[in-house]
Amino acid sequence: MLQGLNHLLWPAVCVNCKRSICETDNALCKNCWDELLFCTAGDYCRRCGRDASRFALVDGDCPDCQGKQIHFDRIARSGVYGDALQQMILSFKKGRTELDSTLGFLANSALQGSGFTNDIDFFVPVPLHWTRRLVRGYNQALVLAKKLKHPTAKISTELVRIRRTKVQPAMASPAARARNVAGAFAVRREHNFAGRKICLVDDIKTTGATLNECAKTLKDAGASKVFALVLAVAGQNV
Repeated sequence: MLQGLNHLLWPAVCVNCKRSICETDNALCKNCWDELLFCTAGDYCRRCGRDASRFALVDGDCPDCQGKQIHFDRIARSGVYGDALQQMILSFKKGRTELDSTLGFLANSALQGSGFTNDIDFFVPVPLHWTRRLVRGYNQALVLAKKLKHPTAKISTELVRIRRTKVQPAMASPAARARNVAGAFAVRREHNFAGRKICLVDDIKTTGATLNECAKTLKDAGASKVFALVLAVAGQNV
């Protein structure tokens, strides 16, 4: 009786599209779950994160990333940037931090299937410039990192963005994106990255320029391995 009254006064809604749902629907409506399952179902290259059949890989690289200089060693993703996953990520960046539980579940699932879970010493969220963090009020990558479950790895914020860059989606080409973030990151003095294995955490990877520059900075600081974990990989048609 109390449960019925509670549902009448505060009906359950989908955390993504706000449609009415049953309390047993695990936060999302059937339509959003279907879209999410479609976004997260495909095989991908563990080197760059783009869609790729396992039969198209040569020495672990897909045709798109062969010959490219990629500073992170492996990548894990929850899915592709589209449909319900895209909508949730955009909402998450625009203030809806209550989505952290659902997105955290997706990130943890990707982490467990990554193959490098046991090789992580630190989770390092990709940093925002302080001016953007001040406007937004939080760094979504740090919020996501705090939802990750690991028996020993800790979160480190010793990687910082020292230069405000242009918004990456505004860049016309992968080369322009790489120039935009070149030299934009540094590690704080007295960091403890030497010989450590790091997992970068971010929401979206498009060309990989930001992750690549972060990984390069961490390896220059002595990190032995740098992995990447993202919610979604965009730019599948680039």
